[in-house]
Amino acid sequence: MVQLTLPEFAEKMDQIMPVIMREFARRQVKEIYEGKITMPQFLVLDFLHKNGEISMKPLSVSMKVSTAAMTGLVERLVRDGYAVRGYDPQDRRIVKVDLTSKGKELVRKVHLQRRQMVINVFDKINEADRGDYLRVVERIRDVLIKDSRD
Repeated sequence: MVQLTLPEFAEKMDQIMPVIMREFARRQVKEIYEGKITMPQFLVLDFLHKNGEISMKPLSVSMKVSTAAMTGLVERLVRDGYAVRGYDPQDRRIVKVDLTSKGKELVRKVHLQRRQMVINVFDKINEADRGDYLRVVERIRDVLIKDSRD
């Protein structure tokens, strides 16, 4: 195996990552690939799918965007029928957001298609390499999460 310096490694990654990202994006669900919904909008839908109804402030904090930015994202999701806004019955000043059935269906569709895409790609890679890849990607995820907390 060729040993690379960190700058050489960074250069290789700079060449490889855009190709991987473009090819995975190209295989995304039609709504995302054709720009009917943006990746940040999908991330909000996915968060709502995993966590359920939530008020705007905690949603913006968890997604690491301003409340104003989150309001714009949610507005487009509501306009396009993927999410719905409601009010907290105890305090009408608190706006809550939840998925509609259309939003739930889109998230389900994206997850199924993403899973199938991974199967199709990684079917061409042997089990040992898949295990190595998963170990490295999990380690990268852990580093990124730790760095975002610091």
